[in-house]
Amino acid sequence: MKKTFFVLILSIVSLAVSAQFVASREVKENIPGLCNKKEVYVLFPIDGQVEAVCPLTKQELLNKLNKDVTFITNNPKYKDHGMIEVIINCKGEVVWCQMDGNGKTKSPELDKQIEGVFNSLGLWKVGTLDDQKVDSSRLFSFKIVKGVFEWE
Repeated sequence: MKKTFFVLILSIVSLAVSAQFVASREVKENIPGLCNKKEVYVLFPIDGQVEAVCPLTKQELLNKLNKDVTFITNNPKYKDHGMIEVIINCKGEVVWCQMDGNGKTKSPELDKQIEGVFNSLGLWKVGTLDDQKVDSSRLFSFKIVKGVFEWE
């Protein structure tokens, strides 16, 4: 009896240890270009998961935001923060890009310009889950201090 109980406990523990945490994002709206609307993942850099990778480094992306967002150029003392969500399909295409609801800046014009920069980045390296290409979501959180973008 003790052996059976021990084997049962060991089996349950080994299953729990080998389980993989996988988060998905619910998609309510119609997003053209998604490979599978029911499976849009929020990937983490852990075993079996590889986040989608922007074609620019984080520093290059900051430089592009600081250069291309004219709202900031025209408001050099501007201070704010925000968060943008980008959905990349299984082909590496940005199919949806929007300022996060709670992470919008104080200016709709600024939000549009930031979205424009992210939409112009080109093909991304596709996110994978267990070596399968998947649709995935990435969040970028930033702040603006004295008219300059920085990552949070």
